Amino acid sequence: MAKVFYFIVFVFLCLKAGAQESNLELSLIPQPLQVERHSGYFKLDRNVTVRVDDNNEELLKLADLFVQGISDRTGLSLKRGKPNGKGKSILLQIVPDTLGDEGYRLSVTDKGIVVQAAKGSGIFYGIQTIYQLIPTEVSDSKVSLPAVDIVDRPRFGWRGLMLDVGRYFYSVEYVKKFIDYLSMHKLNVFHWHLTEDHGWRIEIKKYPRLTEVGAWRAGTNFQPGNNIDPNPHGGFYTQEQIRDVVAYAKDRYVTVIPEIELPGHSLAALVAYPELSCTGGPFKIPEHWGIQDDIYCAGKEEVFTFLENVFSEVIELFPGEIIHIGGDEAPKKRWSACPHCQKRIKEENLKDEHELQSYFITRIEKFLNNRGRKIIGWDEILDGGLAPNAAVMSWRGTKGGIAAAKMGHPVVMTPTSHMYFDYFQGEPYLEPFAIWGHTPLRKVYGYEPYPKSLQPRSRSMYWACREISGVNSFIHQKKMSI
Repeated sequence: MAKVFYFIVFVFLCLKAGAQESNLELSLIPQPLQVERHSGYFKLDRNVTVRVDDNNEELLKLADLFVQGISDRTGLSLKRGKPNGKGKSILLQIVPDTLGDEGYRLSVTDKGIVVQAAKGSGIFYGIQTIYQLIPTEVSDSKVSLPAVDIVDRPRFGWRGLMLDVGRYFYSVEYVKKFIDYLSMHKLNVFHWHLTEDHGWRIEIKKYPRLTEVGAWRAGTNFQPGNNIDPNPHGGFYTQEQIRDVVAYAKDRYVTVIPEIELPGHSLAALVAYPELSCTGGPFKIPEHWGIQDDIYCAGKEEVFTFLENVFSEVIELFPGEIIHIGGDEAPKKRWSACPHCQKRIKEENLKDEHELQSYFITRIEKFLNNRGRKIIGWDEILDGGLAPNAAVMSWRGTKGGIAAAKMGHPVVMTPTSHMYFDYFQGEPYLEPFAIWGHTPLRKVYGYEPYPKSLQPRSRSMYWACREISGVNSFIHQKKMSI
């Protein structure tokens, strides 16, 4: 199963009796932890000033983003001023708080709006809530926001969305728009799937053939069966473009997690450098989807030299702590017949090819750990033994995630049963081509990622979701039009 990208969808919080009906009118996604609706409105017009501490560079930057965001949504050009000014205002204020780095308090009255948080990230999420309070139809001269008190904080620290650009290339402009949608929904991780069998999308200066050759294919399988679109498809991101995207995401409190697949899903790299395989090629980038037998050779030292050089450049581009190394769908057929791999198994006293994969991943993890980074991989990295400091992304159901959590490893739950949009969401004859399966929205909305089988001591996990009245849900999607 191809992991293409996952998206968190939220359901409404059931509020205490008497407030439920009015609160639902706010249509806030994700629904905040606490919402108290009041009578009255705040009139947003050109006389409103956005007030921040002008000695705080982060707040000044947030204020500029906010002023631009209001202009984009309403046509209003707000002024910026100091905290103690007179007149109608929107105050963005850093204060000591108990809501954590991403929590915030938002108060809207007829006299003004106040957003308070302990960190800039909380201010940013409060701003996103203000955007959602703006009516869908607005006048370019006056906008009414409902009076409300909101207290909000996320339940889990990793709230992510994945975009697979390896199978389909997307422009920088599209990627930035994608990040805008993450931040709008208070998601904080952009999982950027940059390498695949079907395309290598990141410029590596030491290995130019990765993008000269590995970034392009002759056609694409867009429909069931053998129907191939003969138009060439491809593209890649220069290192300058990647730095631009990472900076854009940082301004929106989104961490970019690159995925560099290994040892499988690596055919695009082997097309460019066939000596890194077990057989030596030649290879061709496939036009059909599916799992490929040819993967990196685990017995050749030059493979590890290559990957260490690649990751050395990746580290310089992505300042986040975590790097995704894939680890899924790596057939052992070539390894079983490869004298280099069999020699490695013997020399390292490994039991079989599964332990050879664990050796492969653990070796890459050690390299990255020594440079201040941690790895996350799909749940196949449990096979043959989990690398000491690895986090696990559980996609083949939840068993892998539960097992990793019980061993004390961080986990992100992304089971296909609830989070894949390459399944049908409705009647198949009414929807675009999908892989298989049926995942209606009611099933997605009802997903609780924290299994009952886990004890409280297993809570040291990343869990990619957010609290909404105890109901949390994700979608794992193949392709989405924005």
